[in-house]
Amino acid sequence: MAVFVLDRYGKPVMPCTEKRARLLLERGRARVHRVLPFAIRLIDCTVDSCALQPLRLKLDPGSKITGMALVREKDDGVAVVMNLFEVIHRGRQISEALTARRSMRRARRGRKTRYRAPRFLNRKRPAGWLAPSLQHRVETTVAWVKRICRWAPVTALSTELVRFDMQAMENPDIDGVDYQQGTLAGYELREYLLEKWGRKCIYCDKENVPLQVEHIHARANGGSNRSSNLGLACQPCNQKKAAKDIREFLKKEPARLARILAHVKRPLKDAATVNTTRWALLNSLKSTGLPVEAASGGRTKYNRIRLGVPKTHALDAVCVGKMESVAGWTRPTLAIRAAGRGSYQRTRTDKYGLPRGFLMRKKSVRGFQTGDMVRASVPSGKKAGTYVGRVAVRASGYFNIQLGKEVVQGISYRHCTMVQRADGYGYSFNMDSIM
Repeated sequence: MAVFVLDRYGKPVMPCTEKRARLLLERGRARVHRVLPFAIRLIDCTVDSCALQPLRLKLDPGSKITGMALVREKDDGVAVVMNLFEVIHRGRQISEALTARRSMRRARRGRKTRYRAPRFLNRKRPAGWLAPSLQHRVETTVAWVKRICRWAPVTALSTELVRFDMQAMENPDIDGVDYQQGTLAGYELREYLLEKWGRKCIYCDKENVPLQVEHIHARANGGSNRSSNLGLACQPCNQKKAAKDIREFLKKEPARLARILAHVKRPLKDAATVNTTRWALLNSLKSTGLPVEAASGGRTKYNRIRLGVPKTHALDAVCVGKMESVAGWTRPTLAIRAAGRGSYQRTRTDKYGLPRGFLMRKKSVRGFQTGDMVRASVPSGKKAGTYVGRVAVRASGYFNIQLGKEVVQGISYRHCTMVQRADGYGYSFNMDSIM
């Protein structure tokens, strides 16, 4: 990955390679400013003496994961990838926490124990209000855009504004939709169907095979081209069904028939989430003062297929907007998981909402807090070795360390060294983009 570089006054200059950053540190010309994402600060240089090139930060907003890509734009239209990020949102956890809090308050009122009076009768939602789980997605994305702009001289932004145009898919004859005409025709609908049906055949559940658009109610029998009448099928199943009625075709599989008929009318939840937050995100990005390019999901998929780029959230961000070609996309992706900064809750509850046990009354234990990045060097014993990861503190002084998908338990605070203070996020590297 490219290393972020700041001048002696903390202003961003052009990122450099890992080798050049290593040489600057060895020669004493720079200091480590941040570990993840890695950034250095020069001690003998200012931004006025550095040559800057146009950098663009591209975003692919999603309901669970938002892909980000920092690219350098050349005059010939080539986008050179410098850094790849995937911000993993915690909207589901926020929604579940609010539901649990609402249930506990209702239970306390029902038991006539100590409680706060309800306030839902005198609340008014302002214009543009979003649910907390959706507002979190917007604020987290904008927060990381501003962070990257503090570490790199970003000159422009690109974001995917319309991922799925529900009106255009329900009425294919609608006028004025640019990407339904010409080269991009059909890309929005195909991507929507792939997401909705899980990228597998609806009749045999085959995956990783070429899939064809299937009319649930055949066109020969008066079926429409609306998305509510479309599915995905492999070639053998599509030919075998032909113009048969789906009830006749699946009469020996009533469970599958019921599942398809129930799912075909159900809209894609992720599409609703993205469509709800797209304008709020766009307006927030415009408030940064940088020029913002808004592109469609159809163009993103068209660029990805045309350039032969694998499908990941970060690489989808690379393909957002207008571009001729791409270079340097085989890089590791930094996964940034929103973990929060703890809660005010001081006890757990059972299924009835009653207190169960007690939590620590302080966040800091022996100078460490949950979420800190630490390096643990255990000299001997069953857990001998060196571990670098996110720590979860315990009052006993024996901590747990998160190493990607693995957790090492029972590491004494005496073996831990602080690497980076907690900032509400967990970091790990995803190597899918270089496979």
